[in-house]
Amino acid sequence: MNTTELAEAVAASEGLTKADARKLVDAVFAAIADAAAKGDEVSLNAFGKFKIKESPAREGRNPSTGATIQIAASRKLTFAPAKAVKDKING
Repeated sequence: MNTTELAEAVAASEGLTKADARKLVDAVFAAIADAAAKGDEVSLNAFGKFKIKESPAREGRNPSTGATIQIAASRKLTFAPAKAVKDKING
């Protein structure tokens, strides 16, 4: 499912126009991204949590040459599904 399909599903279930549903979907994703950029955790009841995971700088190896390289520190957005979502997925 892509963003357009998600917006169409929201429009159908809530009786909205596709354009209004698309604006809502885009706004939700923008709010999640903005909160993540600030380092905040986004917790959605019965769905899951989006949070930032810090990855420290470390040494790695270039697989083709075997040379040691420095891998910079980074931040990653992770998602942990709620129990209700896990149960739905696993039947």
